[in-house]
Amino acid sequence: MSTTDGRIAPNGEAWLEAVYWFYKYGPYAAARPHGPKKFGGTTLRMAKAIAHLTECRPSVGNLVEWLKISERTVKYHLAMLRESGLLTYRSKGTRVSGSGGRASEFVRTIPQVFDDAAGLRTGPSDKLIRAVHGFSPEKTPLLQELHAAARPPRRKKRTKRSNRRSGRTPSATSSCTPMVVSTSSSSTAGDTSSPSESKLASGQHKSPSPKKPTRRKLNTIGRRYQLAAELIQQVGWLHRAAVPRIAWIVRHVADAGWSTAEVIAVIGLEAPARRVHRPSGFLANRLKGAHLLYDTPAKRTAILDHWRDSRHAEHDRHVEWWEGDCRRPASRAVAREVDAVFAQLQQPDAPGPDERELAVGDDGLVALEQLTRDEVIELRAAALKDPALIRATVRTCGETYARRLFTSALVDQVQRLTRLGRTVVHGWRPA
Repeated sequence: MSTTDGRIAPNGEAWLEAVYWFYKYGPYAAARPHGPKKFGGTTLRMAKAIAHLTECRPSVGNLVEWLKISERTVKYHLAMLRESGLLTYRSKGTRVSGSGGRASEFVRTIPQVFDDAAGLRTGPSDKLIRAVHGFSPEKTPLLQELHAAARPPRRKKRTKRSNRRSGRTPSATSSCTPMVVSTSSSSTAGDTSSPSESKLASGQHKSPSPKKPTRRKLNTIGRRYQLAAELIQQVGWLHRAAVPRIAWIVRHVADAGWSTAEVIAVIGLEAPARRVHRPSGFLANRLKGAHLLYDTPAKRTAILDHWRDSRHAEHDRHVEWWEGDCRRPASRAVAREVDAVFAQLQQPDAPGPDERELAVGDDGLVALEQLTRDEVIELRAAALKDPALIRATVRTCGETYARRLFTSALVDQVQRLTRLGRTVVHGWRPA
């Protein structure tokens, strides 16, 4: 994402328009000596499957199963989409210890060559890198052709037909008014009267017994399953637990009318475990006898307030270094090393023989003119390895100061990646 010149497609249909243009008019031709050279029908089938993915993480195995083609063919056409600029890596697939293999994650992008050929005028955008602001009228036929090709076919509406066969033979002609059998005052159908034409035209006719909307009420089992599903969603170490098993564990508190927040408060009263090996057993141990101890709503409200106050106090006492865009490493060894580095940075060190004091201006910032060329190069190289240095400089010293120190191109690149949700920069080279 840091090196692409394309823009992020706003939706799958807009991305398919660019794919169809490459298929029919595009200049792409593969340079490899084997495999397909140009876009074909298999490329379009694969693009349609990728366009419907919520997260663009097309596993090769899934594409093989969906499209009924070989694994080598899938890899060929994925490479064609990447080389043409229609797919861009967000993160490459890898095998993380303890998490299993993960497929590569892509972003559906539209190259600049398509915008130029389709006469689209684009401008900067925070979310899409570039956004379309207009088009050339002479390119309207091409845009209509691409839009019609990318739009999914409309399904025919199914008409409701009654499966019941009427005892009467249907007549050749149909009538818009009720059929009148006889002119007598009495009728075999009972006292059925049709509303007047004026009420039908104005829509004022109302049913004599309107149906009231009925809301389905959960029974005891449904309440247990609802509480179990909410706990699995909100408690981190329960995310892999089975809903039926958790529903059986929380059956007593669910029958007593406990809310999800009250259950979480009781679980959090004791010290949190470093590692939960068996979530269902751990939950059962924490809730053992809780429905008997907190048997009234007043007691549950009091314990919930106490838990919330303790959480706020703990947050005020422990200010994490991991605020903002950074996330704590999953490895404990790496986390301990980073904590040691932060602790060392907090301790004031005695100035070395090569260190010199820099004058500070009225605004509290160091004048950049005092830095040597080698120092500026070292700072920019450090920013290339860790973009958090640029974000910290922008927050503390201002964006203008950061642009003077690290160049505007580097600051713009980090801000763009921050908006895309990425915190790691790949492929940057110092000038």
